Amino acid sequence: MRITFHGAAREVTGSCHQIFCGKSSILVDCGLFQGGGRDRNADAFQFKPSEIDAVVLTHAHIDHSGRLPLLAKRGFSGPIYAHPATRDLCKILLRDSAFIHEKDAEWENRRRASKGEDAVEPLYSQEDAERVMRQFKTIPYAVEQQILTNFSVCFRDAGHILGSSIAELTVGTGARSRKLVFSGDLGHTGTPILRDPEYVKQADLVLMESTYGDREHRMWDATWSELGEIFNTANHENGNILIPAFAVGRTQELLYAFQQHFEEWNLARWKIYLDSPLAIEATQIYRDHQEVYDAEANAAVRKEGASLDLANLEFCPDAEDSMRLNEMKSGAIIIAGSGMCTGGRIRHHLKHHGVRESCQVIMVGFQAEGTLGRILVDGKRDVRIYGEDVHLAAKFHTIGGLSAHADATGLASWYGFFENRPPLVLIHGEKKAMDSLADRLQKEFSPPRLLCPEPGESVDLEQLLGLPASA
Repeated sequence: MRITFHGAAREVTGSCHQIFCGKSSILVDCGLFQGGGRDRNADAFQFKPSEIDAVVLTHAHIDHSGRLPLLAKRGFSGPIYAHPATRDLCKILLRDSAFIHEKDAEWENRRRASKGEDAVEPLYSQEDAERVMRQFKTIPYAVEQQILTNFSVCFRDAGHILGSSIAELTVGTGARSRKLVFSGDLGHTGTPILRDPEYVKQADLVLMESTYGDREHRMWDATWSELGEIFNTANHENGNILIPAFAVGRTQELLYAFQQHFEEWNLARWKIYLDSPLAIEATQIYRDHQEVYDAEANAAVRKEGASLDLANLEFCPDAEDSMRLNEMKSGAIIIAGSGMCTGGRIRHHLKHHGVRESCQVIMVGFQAEGTLGRILVDGKRDVRIYGEDVHLAAKFHTIGGLSAHADATGLASWYGFFENRPPLVLIHGEKKAMDSLADRLQKEFSPPRLLCPEPGESVDLEQLLGLPASA
């Protein structure tokens, strides 16, 4: 038995981990690299896609799912196991990702044509994205299913986004079988709509994310108060509010919070625009999967009759709808993608509205290194947007408490619930966050082994778990 870390090793994006057992091999996740690592997406996989027997997908975010169409395009023909809500979200997320790759190739080929250079193909097409969806097989939470002779999986609720899962993998057979628990992305306890991450008692090896391993989130009450203060200030500034938000998860959490604090935050005076076709579709999928809501959200649905619904909410599915927002000088709350400002309609709104001092920009999600969002959070205001130099005069606010990821205390608590203190591998985190969390876990729990693998590194599971060597 062996595991190789092809992505999300000493970095946050590109999640992809290969597990070997006997003659079989599976992947846990197959995500896109984002931010500074995005040029690696077209590189050859470090394995033959045709030799992968199955994929276990922890959730739909593109840094976990985004290379699945490419994997299939290059020869993978096996099943992809995921929660039903993950499958539904992947249908729209992978299609949207393919559209972006097609547009990127189109722009690049115009540039190449002007120089007489050969054309390039998109990383994958919308047809590729539609085709890979036929390989999905769904498994609900808490149902253990055999996926290969020597692999079975059971999904637990990770509380990160709709359908996000902790993957309990049983690898091997009989006395030599061992349980590997992949955390996926663990949610922030108390996140609106979703249940808190489930705890697992037993494992032979834990592989845990470390995205926020070096920081603590604000308490939810403080976060809601901070948002309320920003809306209060904006009431007096007579400008607009821009919110770059991930189409899946963060947008729906914001709409739910707006619903719950509608009067307190005086939101009736605003017109709220959801300016993202992808987020509009994702919101409907959230409405369709109320079976995974937490008790509070289900009670709110029963009381108010509809989830994620506001009287002054307007959807902007078409580009023309979005462009009309550029003419608005005040009174608009515009929620638009992308969450890290790497593309999408938010960049147009930053260019048109962000130049005004009366504008407020609320950053509500993780910003990976190399993204425009990270540059803005770090304080730079002179930036290039669509090839033009732009000075952003807007007031920027970073709301860390809205993170969909567990903070350092949440991660430590989740690992601390394992009764047998199993060996631990930290993945899905930048070096500083990962090293900080590793130090904390060593001091608090003294796991027998704690690894922070480098990209491409392989670990012999038999040695790590104390199994006798294979004959």
